[in-house]
Amino acid sequence: MKISKSLKNLIFWEITFPMILLIFGIYHGFMQVLYRAGIIKSFDFLGITYYQGLTLHGVINAIVLTTFFGVAFGNAIVSYFLKREINLKIAWFSFWLMFVGTLITAYSILIQKTDVLYTFYPPLVAPPTFYLGAVLIVIGSWIAFFNWIPTYLNYKKENKETPLAVYGIFSTFIIWFLCTIPVAIEILFMLLPKSLGIVKEINNLLARTLFWMFGHALVYFWLLPIYVGLYVIMPKTINSKLFSETFARLTFALFIIFSIPVGVHHQFADPGIGTIWKLIQGFLTFIVAIPSFITAFTISATLEYAGRKNGSNGLFSWLFKLPYFDKEKWLFAYFISGLIVFIFGGITGIVNASYNVNLVVHNTSYVPGHFHLTLGGLVFLGIIGISLHLITKITGKEIQLKFLNLLVPYLWLIGSLIFGFGMMAGGILGIPRRTNMGLTYSNPDSPLFNPHWQVWNYISFFGGTIMFLAMVIYFIVFFSTIFSKKIKEEILEIESSEPYENGHNKILNEFKLWLFLAIILIILAYTFVYYDVFRATGG
Repeated sequence: MKISKSLKNLIFWEITFPMILLIFGIYHGFMQVLYRAGIIKSFDFLGITYYQGLTLHGVINAIVLTTFFGVAFGNAIVSYFLKREINLKIAWFSFWLMFVGTLITAYSILIQKTDVLYTFYPPLVAPPTFYLGAVLIVIGSWIAFFNWIPTYLNYKKENKETPLAVYGIFSTFIIWFLCTIPVAIEILFMLLPKSLGIVKEINNLLARTLFWMFGHALVYFWLLPIYVGLYVIMPKTINSKLFSETFARLTFALFIIFSIPVGVHHQFADPGIGTIWKLIQGFLTFIVAIPSFITAFTISATLEYAGRKNGSNGLFSWLFKLPYFDKEKWLFAYFISGLIVFIFGGITGIVNASYNVNLVVHNTSYVPGHFHLTLGGLVFLGIIGISLHLITKITGKEIQLKFLNLLVPYLWLIGSLIFGFGMMAGGILGIPRRTNMGLTYSNPDSPLFNPHWQVWNYISFFGGTIMFLAMVIYFIVFFSTIFSKKIKEEILEIESSEPYENGHNKILNEFKLWLFLAIILIILAYTFVYYDVFRATGG
């Protein structure tokens, strides 16, 4: 579809602005592996302290990039599949709120030396600007979501079917809206008053519990837009058909129900919450893996269909008929590399959800190792791949340096697996997370020096270096493409294929039932948790 200049510019800046910031996010991620391997043996580097850098890395990569991308992708999907542009005045207002919020947060971290990480656990307290910036980013994303609803309702007056891509992006932001309510309560009524000096003490356990109602569901806010890409864009990219639209819709519906009432598995080591409630949410954590298993089956069948369409007739020979190294189908390389990394991220996540195992690896490097395989696999490669794809469409430009672009996801795949292995293996042996090890355990001059850990730190460093190299190449490709000449019409196009199996129950075309079940389960899962928290802390 033809795209107005305003919508084109909106999507362009919602993608490009966080991509510029991502340069700093990736740089500070690389600094972390240098610190942890003991290559940097100091409290700071170039005026940025270790924990400042870690905060920048987390906020940019996990919050800013993902939120801007989700909104940009949503604006594109709603406009394209509903065949009408969104209200652009409201959409631009949403962008400017998130933009200003990001700058305020950046000011807090860089100028005011905020180092509370993106989890901002109390009793750590940041300046008020940090919380203000975070609130503006969230409110901006809410406005973007609410802006889609009238467009969707107008479309539904004339059409019974909700397009799969729209169903997926609405499911994403339903989860996002629900899960950001508790963290908004934490910030507005606890952390911000503490930061302003209005109150002297706050309930730290309550704050952590509110955060993790948001913190784990955040993972699915990252993941589900990429599932939209897998279900809608990828089959067309490889000339295949989505195996089952019913399974795809069921995946999104199940995530709406089960994504939020699982946060307590991050608090297995926290006192004050009853073991029974930890057990229940641990069990729910295993259940929330089911939609990803459905996705694994659906996408595997979709890939097999493509392979057999290309001439394969053996049991597994279809694997060798896929366009892994086709420069014109380069987006597939991002998806398949991300899927491979995600397999290991998902498996280690299920293991980590076990109560007993969690107690062993709690607060060790195992956790960020798993975390980076999850976020840094399918999610991250999906975001940067789809972002580049959308940029070529709305600007009418051809992707530059095609060989280097094809190299990016495979380099990232290798680096991620090496990095994750080093972090998780080291974590099992007790290597702590978040620690400036260049001053302690990785420093031969420190009485805390532990030579037995160094091999795992060096493995992580090696993997992190490969990941850093991959992103340097990606930035070269991305900005070379942006600054190249326009060679075709500027359009908004999101390729989608026909499903192999069509037709689905009407309940997988609506949201009311799933939203109702989600709210009921959240109430059941958290009512007694908060009762325990208040009882243990005296209010």
